[in-house]
Amino acid sequence: MKLFHGGIQIIDKPLILENQRLLDFGKGFYTTTNKKQAEKWALIKQKRIGTDSKAIVTVFEIEDKIFDNQKYTVKHFRFANEEWLDFIVFNRRENRIHSYDIVKGAVANDTLYATLVLFEAGILSKDETIARLKTHRLYDQISFHNEKILSELKFIEFYELTE
Repeated sequence: MKLFHGGIQIIDKPLILENQRLLDFGKGFYTTTNKKQAEKWALIKQKRIGTDSKAIVTVFEIEDKIFDNQKYTVKHFRFANEEWLDFIVFNRRENRIHSYDIVKGAVANDTLYATLVLFEAGILSKDETIARLKTHRLYDQISFHNEKILSELKFIEFYELTE
């Protein structure tokens, strides 16, 4: 399986950064199967950092069977449902640690983050939030949460984006 990582530098050896902000699936190295999504993330990060930075998409490969391997703990959210929402809120509120090596699931696009903020503020109920999320197309994200599982990602190539 090909995985894409959007960022501002070439990453031939993935790392889990200590100073990460609070993310949907917790502290980890994030990828997607969607090339366009990775490109969008790279451009967003480039704009956030400034004009001297580059937008880079790094391509990795990982064996499909790794997600069914008993050697690793995998949490797979097949849908944006109540369990998925609870997990995201759990990880975004504090720097909490979970026990999964890999987490797979939907990532809300930019317009859906506003919905999550409204839920976190108590303006939307859980049911209202899930209903709103189901009306939009959700992209995927696959996050890796320790060095052991990161060693399974094989660097393939990278490319730089130009607007």
